[in-house]
Amino acid sequence: MRTSLKFAGLKFAGLKLAACLMALLMVPAMAQPQQRKVYLDWAPKPDRLPEYTGVNRPITRLADVLAKHKGQASWTEDVIETERYSARWISMAPGEKTRQMFYGDDRTVWVVWGGKVRFRIYGQKPFVASKGFLVQVPLRVPFSMETVGDEPSLRFEVTRGGTLPSYPANEGEPMPPPRDGQHYVKVSYPPTPVAGGMDEYTEKNRPYMDFFKDLVEKYPTGGPRGGLFMGDHDNQAAIIRGMGVPIPPATNKGHFHIANDEFWFILEGKIAYEMEGKGLIVGDAGDIVLALPGRFHRAGWAPGQMDTRLAFNRSPTMQHNYAEDANGTQ
Repeated sequence: MRTSLKFAGLKFAGLKLAACLMALLMVPAMAQPQQRKVYLDWAPKPDRLPEYTGVNRPITRLADVLAKHKGQASWTEDVIETERYSARWISMAPGEKTRQMFYGDDRTVWVVWGGKVRFRIYGQKPFVASKGFLVQVPLRVPFSMETVGDEPSLRFEVTRGGTLPSYPANEGEPMPPPRDGQHYVKVSYPPTPVAGGMDEYTEKNRPYMDFFKDLVEKYPTGGPRGGLFMGDHDNQAAIIRGMGVPIPPATNKGHFHIANDEFWFILEGKIAYEMEGKGLIVGDAGDIVLALPGRFHRAGWAPGQMDTRLAFNRSPTMQHNYAEDANGTQ
């Protein structure tokens, strides 16, 4: 009887040992990261890279823009003009104000970079924005701006490419003067969101944020990456923030987009770009960098400090086309 029990005990111990050994053998396989799945396709790329023409430049340095308009209180400098985007620097003298206006089919976005601007947006309490404020207005929502204080205000404005504003005419406001080969006519439109009406602010799309107060002061050396400041089915402005890292070699080409351009406003620190055909470009706060369709580009936080870029592009779903050997990343 004792022999049977001893044999059974040894058999149980053996089974237990075998199970442990099997589990140990399985650990390395389970600990290994799963291979990242990527797709391969043949993506169309221009035989000749699209050229930077007109006001468009790979980088527009704010220092150069300010030097060009030294001594002027009121001025406008166009920076980007593509099928999708029109973007410009605008300086307004103290006390100068705009007429009430709106854009019919797209959001309008500003980065305030100097002085103080009082925004009056339909349905919102007026507020004063200073350097580092990001402001947006939904489509067909009337707004106006005014420089307050004793110094000129400076803002970067982004609208749909080649589109002029509309002006409310409900209270007998006069017809605006012709501009850019277009003239104004009085029209009517329905109040419903389809074919008319005003868009609304949402939890994702708020009137404004104070970038330096809400992110930089709270997280001087880290914190959240940022996320979307503005986003809908056809527009996106994403805050991308992080500590500087070593600049990758030029063999890391980044990615390109098909038929869509992308640009960045550098909000903080420095950003390092590798741009196909242009080489390494390092931009400072206030500089604007533009990547045209079909051109490989790579954006990264330049070493030495916290860096932030505000990325403007079509949508989060826009395809990123990386090199064949890059495994769908950079």
